[in-house]
Amino acid sequence: MTLHVVYAIGTGHVVGALAHTGADAPADVAALVGRALPLRVALSDGSIATLPLSAGKLGVAAVDDEPGALADALAFGVELTSEDKPKPELVRLAEWDDDVALAKDGITIKVQVPANRITPVVALISDEQDTHVLTGEIPAQQAQVKLPVTLTAGSEHGVLVLAAGWSGHLGTEKVT
Repeated sequence: MTLHVVYAIGTGHVVGALAHTGADAPADVAALVGRALPLRVALSDGSIATLPLSAGKLGVAAVDDEPGALADALAFGVELTSEDKPKPELVRLAEWDDDVALAKDGITIKVQVPANRITPVVALISDEQDTHVLTGEIPAQQAQVKLPVTLTAGSEHGVLVLAAGWSGHLGTEKVT
């Protein structure tokens, strides 16, 4: 059996995994996911929020067997070699308390321990028919960033947060 993963290029997060036998999986991520990989989360009103990750921001890699990646893909990451090629072994990402807060004027993402380097961050927020795609970074020696977005007070949204080095967050959040 061979394990292939789809990962976010900017942060290294595994966002999907495929274990298969026989022929190799396509090396082109669009052949696997189409134009975008939709991640879905149920909202409290029974509707489903879809958070599409553009195929252009994703990569695919054949990796060593890691059963945990099939059950909890966002807990793993792909590291690149100095030639920007994916390493075959997945990295278990640091767990965090999913400290994500939505406000009318933005999303605040807080990790538990400041890094010695800049931490790239990607956040997707569902908003009825649209998805806000936000990028930013947590500065070195700091533990949080606020990314600007305009939201309605009291509304509920599907949220995907990918902060490099930390396990991904996929869930629902209410605007306070």
